[in-house]
Amino acid sequence: MSPPQLAWDAAVAAFAADWGRIFPEGTPVGLAVSGGPDSLALLLLAHAVLPAQGFAVATVDHGLRAESAGEAAMVAHLCAERGIAHDTLRISLAPGSAIQERARAARYRALEDWRVGRGLTALVTAHHADDQAETLVMRLNRGAGLRGLAAMRARVPVPGGEGVLLRPLLGWARADLAALLGDRGIAAVDDPSNRDVRFERVRVRMGLGGADWIDPAGLAQAADHLAEADAALEWVADRLAAGFGGDEGEIALPDEVLPRTLTLRLLERVIARLGGKTPRGRDLARWHDRLAQGEVATLAGIRGDGRTRPWRFTRAPPHRAG
Repeated sequence: MSPPQLAWDAAVAAFAADWGRIFPEGTPVGLAVSGGPDSLALLLLAHAVLPAQGFAVATVDHGLRAESAGEAAMVAHLCAERGIAHDTLRISLAPGSAIQERARAARYRALEDWRVGRGLTALVTAHHADDQAETLVMRLNRGAGLRGLAAMRARVPVPGGEGVLLRPLLGWARADLAALLGDRGIAAVDDPSNRDVRFERVRVRMGLGGADWIDPAGLAQAADHLAEADAALEWVADRLAAGFGGDEGEIALPDEVLPRTLTLRLLERVIARLGGKTPRGRDLARWHDRLAQGEVATLAGIRGDGRTRPWRFTRAPPHRAG
């Protein structure tokens, strides 16, 4: 049964507003559509809002389930009915542990190669508010810092790629997207891995769903606030880094004692400015703490001298063999 036209029109208007905020460029983009309810709702909304030649669709077939080829064909059929360009990207994964993490990395590699090959500006995924809440809880469990707790953003670089990744549905609830799809008379794919409790995200999802006192929308909004705070720290760090002192080949931090979190961000910029590789967060924190104790310490090929203020940094001399 079709939904009231007003409800559909309201959904389309809301999506158009969200889209305009995160991607005003209006250049062609690529949608990642798996056949699940979230991504199919994204497909319908994009078809209603974006120009006919404004996007293409890709479905990644991981080959992990016998049904996956048929599911990709279903998405291809829906696209063909609407005159939307569609490609199926087939990847293969070796058996082993961490299958979801490896599948995610392989999926983004395939999608990024597809985006470049088609000349598209950005990739678009159907991550929504419930995904945001689950990610926040997972990272809280791991003791993540502010940057990690900020969770998913509406516009970020493609993981491991150079394009833009867009998430226009972060303000939308999973249930609303599923209802929208059902009202349009389209049946989505049922992926049994979404109920497999071996996966952390599934366990978190079930826990949130069973706790009626937890509001996923509230958690998602909290993640948005954390993202704003993280962006504010980045803004301050960029301006402080613009005033780095020092002689040729040397960087000196500001002479004042800054909050530890802000100093860590400046140390990231020191390493980048002097050509070092980005270190892991815990290694950066240990480096900071040694400098704060008045030591000389090296990280990522950068020598830091914390014996006096301001701290000074240079490229460490190469190790001599023999």
